Amino acid sequence: MKISDMSELAWQNLREAFLRNSLTTLGIAVGVASLVAMLSLGIGLQDMINRRLERGGLFDSVLIRPRTNMVRPGRDARNRLMGREAEPVVIPSRLDDEARRKLAQLPNVIEVYPEFRFTGDARLGEEGRLTDVASLPASSASNDAFEGMIGRFFSSPEAHEIILQMEMAESLAEIEGLHAADLIGKQIVLRYAGRERLPADSLGGGPGDENASPDEAALGFSIVSSEIPLQVVGIISAEVVFSTPGTIGRSGAFVPLAVAESLRVVQGNDMREVVGNSIASAGQQYANLTVRVERASAVPAVQEAAQQMGFSTFSLLDFTTSMRRVFAILDLLLGIFGSLALAVASLGIVNTLVMAILERRREIGVLKALGASDRDVRQLFFAEASVMGLAGGATGVLMGWGIGRIIQFVTAAYLQRQGIPAENIWMVPWWLVAGAMAFSLLVSLAAGMYPASRAARLDPVEALRYQ
Repeated sequence: MKISDMSELAWQNLREAFLRNSLTTLGIAVGVASLVAMLSLGIGLQDMINRRLERGGLFDSVLIRPRTNMVRPGRDARNRLMGREAEPVVIPSRLDDEARRKLAQLPNVIEVYPEFRFTGDARLGEEGRLTDVASLPASSASNDAFEGMIGRFFSSPEAHEIILQMEMAESLAEIEGLHAADLIGKQIVLRYAGRERLPADSLGGGPGDENASPDEAALGFSIVSSEIPLQVVGIISAEVVFSTPGTIGRSGAFVPLAVAESLRVVQGNDMREVVGNSIASAGQQYANLTVRVERASAVPAVQEAAQQMGFSTFSLLDFTTSMRRVFAILDLLLGIFGSLALAVASLGIVNTLVMAILERRREIGVLKALGASDRDVRQLFFAEASVMGLAGGATGVLMGWGIGRIIQFVTAAYLQRQGIPAENIWMVPWWLVAGAMAFSLLVSLAAGMYPASRAARLDPVEALRYQ
């Protein structure tokens, strides 16, 4: 039997029982729609999380820390007793300006910057408020935390400007009886504890600075009260800002990185310098450095290069495997629940085609009497099942797309009523459309196997006697 004749005959048979076949096709469409709607939500949520993390500079960043040389007593002795070679002692590298320059020269590296965190006293007039101050590089302007900011980001990396967190801004504005937004453009004074290095001869026991206390002489620097005027240019409502891939900082104020570097504020790593006897060494010592690369795929190579330089590294990509596993399980569960309706619809295909066999026994007998083989009869029923599957799949994809759009619209409206920026939590990629169509076709063909085999086994003599 020719393909054209078989297609025409299959289409004619589907038209004769239009209502029943339409309801069966609708059942397939509902199953495909539930599958597409659930998977599109799972894919959209995964894309939203990845997009926000990437915009926050977390997937394309590596945190560099100094490596601590851990001495384990007895390790070399045990190795000698067991006939092993002594383990090489890795000398930790200094995380200073020279290391910063070397890291910046690595392939695919965009920028290398430190993080400064310190306690400051932000003063508006005669009164002030204590807060944690953090430094921000110019690249942080693309961070999602600054999307709903009142005002603007820093005008330049060296600008004497400050961005306040909303709670801190409200506390400062209360001093003058103002609203938080009224602080934009005003100048505040930031007081902080600064470092002032002592003369070199004081470190060697010479005359040195006569005003230095014994503790200051032991540390190698004086702690002096310093201040700097800063102009308020922005107020953010977000409480959390992702500043490095290793820390999540909640700060009340933010200043440009170049400004923070020039302040020489006292930080926690100053004690590490003292304990490590490196106070007389030249150059800035850093507690950590953040390395931003061009793309996330280049992170492992940068990590390996930094480790060979003697540093400890950390990246959120180390934990993405677990996150991908969670999303894979979520997508699997959503796909299973969405496929239940499609499985029920396959029973409708079986019922429709079995009923068609009972109604068309005489027709099947005539086809066999005219020379149609069992294979031709089987292909005829497969063709009818595939038409219902393809039609149901296409309709289901459109229905699933519409359901996803409705969920997206309702979610966006709800978030806006709560004062939260709308997020895109729905996505229908092309492979999901193709996969849903192919899946519905396979389910339809699988459901048509039994009716097609039963029709092919009919005895033409008995079929012609029917009715």
